[in-house]
Amino acid sequence: MKKEEFARRRKQLMRMMGRDAIAILPAAPIRLRNGDVEYAYRQDSDFQFLTGFGEPEAVAVLMPHRAQGEYVLFCREKNPERELWDGARAGQEGAVTSFGADDAFPIDDMDEILSGLIESRSRVYYTMGLHPEFDQRVIGWVNGLRAQAKSGLHTPQEFVALDHLLHDMRLYKSPAELTLMRRSAAVAVTAHERAMRLAAPGVMEYQLAAEIVHEFCAHHGEVAYEPIVGGGANGCVLHYRTNHAALRDGDLVLIDAGCELGYYASDITRTFPVNGRYSGPQRDLYEVVLAAQYAAIEQCVAGNHWNDPHDAAVRVITQGLVSLGFLKGKVPKLIKDGAYREWFMHKTGHWLGMDVHDVGDYQVGGTWRILEPGMVLTVEPGIYVAPTSKNAPKAYRGIGIRIEDDVVITRGAPEVLTQALIKTPDDIERFMASA
Repeated sequence: MKKEEFARRRKQLMRMMGRDAIAILPAAPIRLRNGDVEYAYRQDSDFQFLTGFGEPEAVAVLMPHRAQGEYVLFCREKNPERELWDGARAGQEGAVTSFGADDAFPIDDMDEILSGLIESRSRVYYTMGLHPEFDQRVIGWVNGLRAQAKSGLHTPQEFVALDHLLHDMRLYKSPAELTLMRRSAAVAVTAHERAMRLAAPGVMEYQLAAEIVHEFCAHHGEVAYEPIVGGGANGCVLHYRTNHAALRDGDLVLIDAGCELGYYASDITRTFPVNGRYSGPQRDLYEVVLAAQYAAIEQCVAGNHWNDPHDAAVRVITQGLVSLGFLKGKVPKLIKDGAYREWFMHKTGHWLGMDVHDVGDYQVGGTWRILEPGMVLTVEPGIYVAPTSKNAPKAYRGIGIRIEDDVVITRGAPEVLTQALIKTPDDIERFMASA
């Protein structure tokens, strides 16, 4: 993504902050996996969104209308010895030339310099609680200034939650962001196809997961979250991640896997037969979920409320559960009573973007948010019939089905980013027969 995109975002945020404010954003800390082995570093999404700077040990500072420069970046200095071990660093010169900072200082000088920058501002925009260790430093800087207030020193009067403004910005995807999300979705589609080709009785769940991760890495991507590969009754566990069972003839396998590419996530779920053919009960349930998903996607249009797709899915699923003998009674009352929740217990989607469960309020002023162009969400109804579900007809017990696609709200019809991945039972059976 071009550095002009990050500059535009910073300008937009500073307009909302106002003249007499300062925003402070720390980079994500390095985390240890075990011993002295680090997790692969992934930059904090908010920090990345505003800076494009992927290094740890950095702090971004925004100060609207500061004459000497509005964007200051504290980062590591160039160090040939450490770079030999850990890789190249931008340093202060690179922070300015490559990442658009107006000023850049060594991270080790931050305590001395940043308190002086805070001094001239009345409001401090900061996301408290995300990085507890850094919280204490920010509080220390402000309290140190307030201790000098009697000597006439200007001190900040209030802390303001930065995430309220920033996360609302992130909810509306720019053309550049949507381009990355389309690429991420395309890689995820080919990964799911790869898993469908490999699936057969006796194949291990983790082998399908490995095929998916291979495809992500082959396109310079990575997992947006640990893949869920649940064969048979494991597909009824919503966040199943063990992935260690063998696939069995006659079972379905539910795969929920998304790629992260250029910091943007995709999120897809498909449920297909291990042996390439749906049984009668499997197809019955699958067609109910698929109809619910189609109905939900139709509601993903500008002007509708966030919950309209979920309401549409609930109506179709409840009617389907009545038709298949799970429930008895009038559909409106069953919906009012939440009778469907034994088998469909989650919402139909979530925001999608830099985080797989992306930021952004779902309600505003106590009412469901209005869908607007540029928003991206998942649509993922499901039916999960645990083997122990005594209220379900026996033929359906142990079947878990979810179908999930990624949808952009536009000025017209919704754009389904993951449309290329087949999902009708007939198409899936044909695809697996030809694999």
